Amino acid sequence: MTANRLRVTITGVDGFVGGHLARLAVAAGHDVTGIIRSEQSAAVASKLGIEHRTADLTENWPADALGDVVVHLAGRAAVGPSFDAPQLYLTDNSSMVTNLFEAILRRPVGERPRVVVVSSGAVYRAPEDALPRDEDAPIGHSSPYVVSKLLVEHQVRYYRQRGVDAVIARPFNHIGPGQSRGFVVPDLAESLRLLPEGEPLLVGDLTTRRDYTDVRDVADAYLRLATASQLRHTVYNVSSGHSLAGTELLGILCAAMGRAVPELSVDERRIRATDARDIVGSSTRLSDELGWRPALSVQRSISDFVAANASDQ
Repeated sequence: MTANRLRVTITGVDGFVGGHLARLAVAAGHDVTGIIRSEQSAAVASKLGIEHRTADLTENWPADALGDVVVHLAGRAAVGPSFDAPQLYLTDNSSMVTNLFEAILRRPVGERPRVVVVSSGAVYRAPEDALPRDEDAPIGHSSPYVVSKLLVEHQVRYYRQRGVDAVIARPFNHIGPGQSRGFVVPDLAESLRLLPEGEPLLVGDLTTRRDYTDVRDVADAYLRLATASQLRHTVYNVSSGHSLAGTELLGILCAAMGRAVPELSVDERRIRATDARDIVGSSTRLSDELGWRPALSVQRSISDFVAANASDQ
């Protein structure tokens, strides 16, 4: 692997992280091919100025889409819906990895790409202390989504034994422009937009704390992992190293939207008993080895998210 011009394949290029990663890779001088599930997303690839292939990765891998490196972002990504469709999460997330790696094994050894497979920082057991979770921290099984990610990680280890150059990224929560509903900042922003004057805002538990990193910094971490000449480890956390409560995010969001923080009303149905109180990740391994550190603040992430949403409406 070299830092020269590479052919970079990105699955899920039409998703939240995919577009940011594609722009970053193009700016770095690489040739990018995005994998999308349907032609309805072709306009996204065109806007990014990249080639694209259409495929249902749960069924097959497009034969001509393997570049020098692959960043596998596609998959079922939200924790909440996984409780209603556990087998779908297991089946889809696992089959995509199987089809990708089996396609790689069909290539000569010297022509096989490096693969960055995106897992999640949610795989760690709910902490009993305030220490950041490093890559050796105990693993938990808190949702079908997490179980599907752990299954994918086991697949990566299996295919590594068969000679595939693959690495696992475990990102913690990420935010920023382009994020869609189903995650805390977009959901809060939409609720605030629709909130009648003087009414309380219905929320879940905003006292829990999470580690948030800007999506553009996350994309930078993935590209570094994909293009590094050598990697010393199989698993790398991607995180900021500190946590914020949901109430703090709400305050930053309200300031960016130019409005006062409303009174809150807690909906007990939105609270999951398995949710940890405080989660912080350690990215020391990634920082020490590849020089990666978050460059964008949470305030910048949310401000840019609000500005991007305003331009889309």
